[in-house]
Amino acid sequence: MEQSEGFFSFLLDNLSQFLSFTGFANFTLGHGIMILVGLIFIYLAIAKEFEPMLLVPIGFGIIVGNIPFSPGYQIGVYESGSVLNYLYFGVLNGVYPPLIFLGIGAMTDFSALISNPKLMLIGAAAQLGIFGAYMLALILGFSPQEAGAIGIIGGADGPTAIFLSSKLAPELMGAIAISAYSYMALVPVIQPPVMKLLTTKKERVIHMKPPRQVTKLEKIMFPIIGMLLTTLIVPSGLPLLGMLFFGNLLKESTVTKRLADTAKGPLIDIVTILIGLTVGASTQATTFLTPKSIGIFVLGAISFVVATFSGVIFVKFLNLFLKEGHKINPLIGNAGVSAVPDSARVSQIVGLEYDKTNHLLMHAMGPNVAGVIGSAVAAGILLSFLA
Repeated sequence: MEQSEGFFSFLLDNLSQFLSFTGFANFTLGHGIMILVGLIFIYLAIAKEFEPMLLVPIGFGIIVGNIPFSPGYQIGVYESGSVLNYLYFGVLNGVYPPLIFLGIGAMTDFSALISNPKLMLIGAAAQLGIFGAYMLALILGFSPQEAGAIGIIGGADGPTAIFLSSKLAPELMGAIAISAYSYMALVPVIQPPVMKLLTTKKERVIHMKPPRQVTKLEKIMFPIIGMLLTTLIVPSGLPLLGMLFFGNLLKESTVTKRLADTAKGPLIDIVTILIGLTVGASTQATTFLTPKSIGIFVLGAISFVVATFSGVIFVKFLNLFLKEGHKINPLIGNAGVSAVPDSARVSQIVGLEYDKTNHLLMHAMGPNVAGVIGSAVAAGILLSFLA
């Protein structure tokens, strides 16, 4: 009898211990909120087609990261020795972003920028959002390193945001990365009202001259010269800029097609999956839901709006010095942020609303790819005096 009672007591202890380790036993309101956020990301990706290649992995990663568990079982992304922790190594140490830039370089055509170099200035002007947010974050009490990492959100460049935050403020990486990717996905929602507010009907229907034909030699020389110029100015941006221009050289040389196809295909797809899933998983409610995270989202939105504002206003300023027939349509100013090619598509869509014959996409790609370079240069500048 005593043996039987001891056996049942042992089973009850096992059952009680099992129940204490379930997700239901450790579930909190914060976990519920974050799982809901993950579901919203997946909904926006599938139903609205907002950056599905990014939001589906990130959204699912948020759900994975917010399944409650008891610590010590090497499960969570922050637990040493767990599978997720090993995969997160590439985020924490800035390995994934340069690989993403290699793929971006291999799929980017810089012809629009080469044919009209002054469009580079628009990409540079849009980076004001980064430095504006940096100064505002300093005023609000963030440390210089945290402010620098937050400011880069204004470039609408997820990989650059991850790379910089991994160097300056790794503890804020989850909030910064989610904020950057969120605003990248919301480009079609955020930018049009700013563009319309800052432009007149006359400006919106400006027709730009077709870009000139760019030679193969120019396309080959651009990544070499571009890499030398940018990295000599900001050597700290070499991991991103070097890989971006290397990928572009693989594409434009035409003799390394297999390497270019790998960089812009399987490689970037694999890294996108890993970076999205692990960044999402890093948003555990216990570490993510803080007043700082909320502040980062607000500052990120301000930064992104300022970047759009700066690009459009700079084009209007530039037009003061350009002759009739050579003026730039201010609607392509929004493309100075590095959300490629979504910002350029927004320029095209808004332009067609006012003139069905005015196709701005080919022109908007110039400042758009300049924005990719500009955000990486801005990251290098911030690293140079904050790291």
